[in-house]
Amino acid sequence: MAYLGEEIRKLGFGLMRLPQKDEKIDVEQVKEMVDRFLEAGFTYFDTAWAYEGSEDAIRQALVERYPREAYQLATKNAAWIKCKTREEAVNQFETSLKQTGAGYFDYYLLHNLGESRTQFFDDFDMWSWIQEKKKEGLIKHAGFSFHSTAEELDEILNQHPEMEFVQLQINYADWDNPAVQSGACYEVARKHGKPVIIMEPVKGGMLATPPDSVQEIFKKADPDASCASWAIRFAADLDGIITVLSGMSNLQQMEDNLSFMKEFKGLSDGEKEVLKAAQEEMSRIPLIPCTTCNYCSKVCPENIGISGSFTALNYLTLYQNHARALHQENWLVGGHGKKRAIDCIRCGKCEQACPQHIEIRKELENVANAFDMKKEAHQAE
Repeated sequence: MAYLGEEIRKLGFGLMRLPQKDEKIDVEQVKEMVDRFLEAGFTYFDTAWAYEGSEDAIRQALVERYPREAYQLATKNAAWIKCKTREEAVNQFETSLKQTGAGYFDYYLLHNLGESRTQFFDDFDMWSWIQEKKKEGLIKHAGFSFHSTAEELDEILNQHPEMEFVQLQINYADWDNPAVQSGACYEVARKHGKPVIIMEPVKGGMLATPPDSVQEIFKKADPDASCASWAIRFAADLDGIITVLSGMSNLQQMEDNLSFMKEFKGLSDGEKEVLKAAQEEMSRIPLIPCTTCNYCSKVCPENIGISGSFTALNYLTLYQNHARALHQENWLVGGHGKKRAIDCIRCGKCEQACPQHIEIRKELENVANAFDMKKEAHQAE
């Protein structure tokens, strides 16, 4: 049975990480990348109001240079960013139309639903608004992007069956990750009959250089294939996929992606076994066995962001990227109104509640050391 977007080639150009020159988007290089992408037969471009400079860049590189029917353009509405009224949220759409010059959007998304962010779209009734824009022909297909639990995704899709598709973070490393729940969210979307656009198949570039032991598995299987190619093909092989977005930042990344996706027909059984081995190797790397059940946070008298702290430390252990791991810690802890690991008073109530029997106090100390937290400096902020 055919589904929405089935005819679209399974590599999409994600426009969040465009090439830079002199601290600005390098529009001339973007033009070259757009040309190569379209020449290879790919047509889906994904931007967002929140991606600074991206909508303007794609107007110059794509919209002003190619017939409107030659591509699909998607953008997004982030009503939770600095919007106090419905009018302010709706104005994001008008700004996107102006910045892209596209006339209409093939795919329009309510951006980054999940947790407290969903409430903004409910309060401003963006659900009925997006349907009005569909009737006006300014939006062809309406959906949403999502970062949270499978349970919450199920609830949203039960409440809004009119939404045509979902965009999810899916990659082989996060498939069984209790914090991201890639696999579980994918299964919920498919249960509701919704096709999926995949974001972060290479996890922000992290799976281009996974842990050495994982790289060895891929290189043994195919010395000429990049690690990123394995990640993107894992995602593209799933059923019910509209496209797999890759945030390409230069021509080299574009050429690599085109080399293995231009004729992609699916993974062989042998390739699936290689990816399974990579997932198993990932699972053997010693991580804090936190399932983000958050029972600990319910009894913590100091409101420490325990699970967020552990997710960030696990990220650092896996990918050895301190800056990205610290970004995770900032968002999952401070960004969610929680206190940092350094503020733990070591009462032990969390450990009594933890079903995984984690030595939480010890691990929070490890987090504080890994991210060089200083209690005095933190209290002075």
